[in-house]
Amino acid sequence: PKISKFIPKPPAPSPPVSPPHPHRRVPPLAMHRGGGTIRVLNVAEKPSVAKAVAEILSRRSGGMQSRAGRSPYNRIFEFNYAIGGQACHMSVTSVTGHLMELEFEDRFRRWHSCDPADLFHAPVRKSVPQDKQPIRQTLEEEARKCHWLVLWLDCDREGENIAYEVVEVCTGANRHLDIWRARFSALIDREIHEAVQHLGRPNKLFADAVDARQEIDLRIGASFTRFQTMLLKDAFVIDVTGDDRNLVLSYGPCQFPTLGFIVERFWEIQAHEPEEFWKINCTHTSDEGTASFAWIRGHLFDYASAVIIYEMCVEEPMATVQNVRNQEKLKYPPYPLSTVELQKRASRYFRMSSEHTMKVAEELYQAGFISYPRTETDSFSPNTDLHTIVREQVPHPVWGEYAQRLLNPEARLWRNPSNGGHDDKAHPPIHPTKFSAGENNWSQDHKRLYELVVRHFLACCSQPAVGAETTVEIDIAGEQFNASGRVVLAKNYLDVYRFDSWGGTLLPTYNIGQQFVPTTLTLDSGVTRPPPLLTEADLLSCMDKAGIGTDATMHDHIKKLLDRCYATKDENMHFSPTNLGEALVMGYDEMGYELWKPYLRSMMEADMKSVSVGTKSKAEVLESCLQQMKACFLDARVNKAKLLDAMGTYFARSNRPPNETQSPIEVVRPCGACNESEMVLKRRPTGDFMVGCRSYPQCRSVVWLPGSISEASVSNQVCPTCGPGPFYKIQFKFRRRDIPPNFDVDHLGCVGGCDDILKELTEISRFGSRNQAATPARGQTPNGVRQGTPRQDLHTSFRPAGQLNNENQSVMHSQGFRSTHTQNSTDAGQVLCTSCGQPCISRTANTEANRGRKFYKCQDIDCNFFKWEDELENATPRGRRGRGSGRQTPASASAGRRGGTQARGRRGRGRNADGGMFVSATGDPVSGCCFTCGDPTHFANACPNRGRR
Repeated sequence: PKISKFIPKPPAPSPPVSPPHPHRRVPPLAMHRGGGTIRVLNVAEKPSVAKAVAEILSRRSGGMQSRAGRSPYNRIFEFNYAIGGQACHMSVTSVTGHLMELEFEDRFRRWHSCDPADLFHAPVRKSVPQDKQPIRQTLEEEARKCHWLVLWLDCDREGENIAYEVVEVCTGANRHLDIWRARFSALIDREIHEAVQHLGRPNKLFADAVDARQEIDLRIGASFTRFQTMLLKDAFVIDVTGDDRNLVLSYGPCQFPTLGFIVERFWEIQAHEPEEFWKINCTHTSDEGTASFAWIRGHLFDYASAVIIYEMCVEEPMATVQNVRNQEKLKYPPYPLSTVELQKRASRYFRMSSEHTMKVAEELYQAGFISYPRTETDSFSPNTDLHTIVREQVPHPVWGEYAQRLLNPEARLWRNPSNGGHDDKAHPPIHPTKFSAGENNWSQDHKRLYELVVRHFLACCSQPAVGAETTVEIDIAGEQFNASGRVVLAKNYLDVYRFDSWGGTLLPTYNIGQQFVPTTLTLDSGVTRPPPLLTEADLLSCMDKAGIGTDATMHDHIKKLLDRCYATKDENMHFSPTNLGEALVMGYDEMGYELWKPYLRSMMEADMKSVSVGTKSKAEVLESCLQQMKACFLDARVNKAKLLDAMGTYFARSNRPPNETQSPIEVVRPCGACNESEMVLKRRPTGDFMVGCRSYPQCRSVVWLPGSISEASVSNQVCPTCGPGPFYKIQFKFRRRDIPPNFDVDHLGCVGGCDDILKELTEISRFGSRNQAATPARGQTPNGVRQGTPRQDLHTSFRPAGQLNNENQSVMHSQGFRSTHTQNSTDAGQVLCTSCGQPCISRTANTEANRGRKFYKCQDIDCNFFKWEDELENATPRGRRGRGSGRQTPASASAGRRGGTQARGRRGRGRNADGGMFVSATGDPVSGCCFTCGDPTHFANACPNRGRR
């Protein structure tokens, strides 16, 4: 057959090239006002990139100087350079990836701080974390001295987002900076010089798209992760990491659909039922060779039908050639190399994981040997000088000869690369940028990946392979069979691209109408096989087609599945789900919401792309995505029993109570006693509320709240008066029967001491009863006598000492416990624990030093509360009225209501010798002193005069 028409003519030489940057601008010299040298601050994404850019740009000026910045890892390189003929003093430094982190505000960051559903709308902030503060300081110091800021961040959406983080920090220090963007795709001389001479502006839309994705991923991931971890971790024995108590069952909007691909294929394999089938095979051997003919029916599952047809063929075995087709076939070279294709081919050819592939590719890029390895583009710009790139590979000892043939017009081997149809408008396809025959510091994987990039580039610039294919069709007793053979006529790109093969068999010569008796005619059986497990290349293809993640993040999602023990990967790069991964997918699948399917994430990714091109706003995308996912979350929580049932299929139940039922921890303010933890709102077993330190029992700082409160929750509002803070206000709901009618039952108050209304309500609650009648003067009659009979369930711990009578006395001691002594009652001498509020148990010591001495301890074995009985008795203040006295002086009563220093029912802010902190519920400063000797430097339990009187 003629093949000349299948070998295209060599194209005309490509015109001179300028690197494929999409946003060209005229040099921005006109933007500078005034003469003299322009001071330019250049910021790269990594220290190695900053050094490479500085080395390239400083060669013309005789080198550069280097000095340390605030961060030991991010140095500053200085040299002189001319941009468009204007003298510039260049300072080049770097960040290390993202400069800022998006996170929830402090009170939402702890796992039990709020309902996970609140995270869909909880306030978030983007700030520089502590470990990046030295970099921030360097940028601020350098920005103050400069006129321009040139951003050398990676030219993709993520790099644009980092660029705006740098802009925010630098313009905060110097708002007069002129902001410019350098766009480049390789760390080579022509790219870097071209980029600095054609500066553009940063793209805010790209940055907004990343901001939207970050916030969506943070809110969805945190809410679902907290939900399923708190629900399942303590309910089942999940020993997948060796430490099930610290297990985190993470959920990611990209991570879970990726797991879904693995589980779905695994279920397909499990659901497969093998079926036996039968087929007829025919071979014919002649002097020219052997041809194997396949049955046109393929196979039959009905044995009887297959036997009947086979017997017909055996009875009339003469085969007649009905058709012979000769045609030429082309095997085209691959499209130019994109990131996903690089990962897939490295996995398939070298069994390299996608994560490791990107790590090696990044190192090759930073060393200047390949172009930027994160790109979706698989077509070269018409202006790209492909011949120059090929010419650089001619000296190579292995593929150099092929590169020379490719450039030779007489070889007719050149062909412009095909267009793959994808262009991210930021970077060209991955291609070699510098010749290397192998560097001394390269590992085997560096050599393999560089070879793949070079061979792939040379192949996509080559002619397709040409072959001649012959198909012969025969008839035996009315049944059709065919055989195919192929001969490769011109290997072309296959000469350099050793990873592809295109073999075939040579058929004997057959003519139409020719008859022959088959050499063999057999009826063979077989069994249907299930589909194979997904390989890493298959998984990347699924993610790419479904739009899960980006080319720069896909490998991270796969790695997280392995790190979280949701899936495993064998030595053949096949993925299987673990019991944990399968149970989670099964649970959500039973709910009806296909959270493990790619559809929701695909729509989100499409929305991000819309933001990046300006067809949708960031706020619009955030609102729609979060509203949709919150509805899914609320429904999942309602149907959590299905998730529990799915987990129960694979894991044994534990005896630990599930964390999911625990009340959220509501932080009120930092603890001023230990300065290490927070004061949180708690509800005691008795139903009363308190604000105590989370570090109890190491820190016993506490604010006791009145018993008239029926509900309390910490709000988002911060008190502008109290500090150091923040002091979050508490939304109180009082019982109507416990407060006068001229007060609202709902009150948003602060326990820092600034809230006068809360002070009055607290005082009324202390002195009043739950069944008091309405009075004209906030609980008092005109003659000052309080109405109503005090009930025994009144919170007497909040009553001043002057208000106590014979029937009920309550004493608050220096260590923060409450002792209630009641005459003529079975509860006489009862002591309540300050932590849980439960009555303590009385025991008698049997040690040699304290034999016969009684003490009190909490019933909870985990509580450290302990007190000697005689210390309780000695803590009674001097001069206090006896139990039989029912009188009280007006002065003492007034002092008790005002919070005077002798009021025993009140808690002050004094600190005793042992470091015990007394805090008033309203923040009133009340000093304490010893009730035995009156010394303010200690309390009665530590009095040196105790027992002498």
